[in-house]
Amino acid sequence: MLKRRRFKQTKSLHERLADQAARLREEARALAPGQRREILLRRARQDETAIQIEAWLYSPGLRAPT
Repeated sequence: MLKRRRFKQTKSLHERLADQAARLREEARALAPGQRREILLRRARQDETAIQIEAWLYSPGLRAPT
């Protein structure tokens, strides 16, 4: 039976998503307007949305997102 490779994360999910969103936005800034730039910006927005959802899920009271 194959064993799963375990990897201990050194940063929290929030930190990893924020870092990736910032990196994607920086990379998109260097590109001319076009499809590749839009894809990078969309992925950055998805990461930022994931940060908000994660914060909402772990918040006390679980209020609806705004």
